[in-house]
Amino acid sequence: MSDYDTLTLDIDADGIALVTIDLPDASMNVWNRALIEEFSAVIDRFASDDAITGLVVTSGKASGFLAGADLRMLSDVPADATAAQVFEENFKLQSLLRKMETAGRAPKDLLKGAATAKPVVAAVNGLALGGGMELALACHYRLAADNGRVQMGQPEVQVGLIPGAGGTQRTLRLAGVQTALQTCSLGKPMKAAEAKAAGFLDEIVPEGELIDRAKQWCRDNPKSTQRWDKKGFKIPGGAGAMDPRVVPIFAGASAMAQGTTNHNYPAVQRILSSIYEGSIVPIDTGLRIESKYFTKCLMEPQAQNMIRTLFVNKQAAEKGMARPEGVPKSDLRRVGVLGAGMMGAGIAYVTARAGMEVVLLDRDMSYAEKGKAYSAKLNEKGIGRGKLTKEASEEMLARIKTTTDYADLKDVDLIIEAVFEDPGVKRDVTEKTEAVIPEDVVFASNTSTIPIASLAANSKRPDQFIGIHFFSPVDKMPLVEIIRPEGTGDKALATALDYVAKIKKTPIVVSDARGFYCNSVVVPYLNEAALMVKEGISAALIDNCAVHMGMPVGPLALMDETSQELGLSITRSAQRDMGDAYVPTGVEDMLELFVDELGRKGRKVGKGFYDYPEGEKKRIWPGLTEHYPHAAEQPSAEEVKERLLYNQLVNAARMYAQGVVHDPQSADLGAIFGWGFCPWTGGPMSYIDMVGVKTFVETADRLAAKHGDRFSPPEAFREMAKKGQSLYGEEKAAA
Repeated sequence: MSDYDTLTLDIDADGIALVTIDLPDASMNVWNRALIEEFSAVIDRFASDDAITGLVVTSGKASGFLAGADLRMLSDVPADATAAQVFEENFKLQSLLRKMETAGRAPKDLLKGAATAKPVVAAVNGLALGGGMELALACHYRLAADNGRVQMGQPEVQVGLIPGAGGTQRTLRLAGVQTALQTCSLGKPMKAAEAKAAGFLDEIVPEGELIDRAKQWCRDNPKSTQRWDKKGFKIPGGAGAMDPRVVPIFAGASAMAQGTTNHNYPAVQRILSSIYEGSIVPIDTGLRIESKYFTKCLMEPQAQNMIRTLFVNKQAAEKGMARPEGVPKSDLRRVGVLGAGMMGAGIAYVTARAGMEVVLLDRDMSYAEKGKAYSAKLNEKGIGRGKLTKEASEEMLARIKTTTDYADLKDVDLIIEAVFEDPGVKRDVTEKTEAVIPEDVVFASNTSTIPIASLAANSKRPDQFIGIHFFSPVDKMPLVEIIRPEGTGDKALATALDYVAKIKKTPIVVSDARGFYCNSVVVPYLNEAALMVKEGISAALIDNCAVHMGMPVGPLALMDETSQELGLSITRSAQRDMGDAYVPTGVEDMLELFVDELGRKGRKVGKGFYDYPEGEKKRIWPGLTEHYPHAAEQPSAEEVKERLLYNQLVNAARMYAQGVVHDPQSADLGAIFGWGFCPWTGGPMSYIDMVGVKTFVETADRLAAKHGDRFSPPEAFREMAKKGQSLYGEEKAAA
């Protein structure tokens, strides 16, 4: 057995080399520089040593085969690097896999039959994504274990890239144009059976037989050559610019892709181009075409922003980047959840799903049981989709104890309060809870707008009082805001972060302020859309522009989802608490009209800005124009998009300038995972850096002159613009 750091090489008596990839101190295998270097050395030996008769590639990790390239490596592009340099650096993996599948033989000799390659088999025992799937596709035969963990996919598009190690070219040659387009442009993973049906796997075998079967295939096929390196090879289903079988596919693919992405993701168009052009040329030319488009993506800020936010910073947050040092990890086994409404029920579900016991308390047992029934309903869906067994569901539900008795909270490890958004109600449950729980138990509030400090004033131990703000629906939304008011200690923060890690959510830590970070941006954004309606701008234009801009839903539809009733409640709470300091938003009268006069409280009652007929698609309420007639002249789509975008940018910038959100990383994570801010930007701070702080300030000032001071950028950003600074540049310099 040879000595390597990232893999082992074991050559048996038949000369078959077993390469087992197992990166040290890593939970998952990825292509990093060390692995590429060592795998390259193995392939050099494989190609040159006649005593090696075949090659089997597998993983030494139960977590999976190989999950792609190390995105930190891809994001580490020197500022002064040329396109040619980036191309050559990233073409190394292309060349390596090509050498593996040809055993170093010249492709022209293989085509002539003057040479043969050696058999190469992938023994896939888990996730094979991105560069992991590309490694498998470069093998002559692909076996998968029947362990239920195998998934294959090309998810690079989700971080603004295209496959860069042959993914577009080998999926094309294995499965045809249409399957290649879907696999690479959608980025969705496939289970083993799906991958086999598509042509990406050859066999699914018992896990215990995986390696033996792979080696046997090598013995049975000593002179194996990839199908595309044999004379007469044709792409399945047809190929080429004028092939009548695929012309309709190519003709419609671009329109369909852009209809889905709204022209916000250049990577999608480049995937289509790579497959189209690659279908006309030999594979070696196709691989260079793919690498050309991959380099274009990698050198643009969009991919770098998306990699940084959606991968690097997300992982750092989930691994406890903000956790205070020196605080022992919490052993959270039992959590008390106060309030079994929509939020409390969701919190109980994710907590029990994570293996913790839950005491779900409400004032009435029927409410508490209804909250538990929410978990049962979600489990039923999971069972129906084959993602959960009935036994696992019953075990999970048994961990949720419903009660109306505060005494049942006496031995919990953490309290999460999720009662009605009323300071008086929250004060009452805080006092009753603290009367029975141990003194060292952290008390967290899930309030969405009320400052945590005002709630902590009701506590006997404010140093152990913190905010844990979930987003609705709790089971689906990945972000959790942890709000640390002045006076809250390290233990409370560490416990909150430990809990969020256990339920596998993404946390950001923010300072205390009304609305915290996310709602301090979302509420003005929704208000801006409402103001547009009052100005006579078409509701369809507003919502469609937001979706085309990259938001998951339009702001008016989002208001319906969150409910106008909640919006009015938040407004009245702010008016009451702030008194003369309250600044009117201009939509108070609209909320009162919708809620108090018209009863259009949102989707929950089937009517808001939209009507929601049962069994039919939602549609904009026809009566809206009776209250807010359309203006004779409508703004352009670009004007609407700019106004909606900059409303969010300016308010995110204000929260950063005021120290509510402490760093650009958290601001970007909170925006994308909290309210769905355009993922293609990498987040509002990344977008500001991408266009330049100077351009951001100038555009915001222009909008402020036209629409009001709510668009005025913070002074701190004016100073940055004068100095030519960037947000991430300053963050990097500070670090």
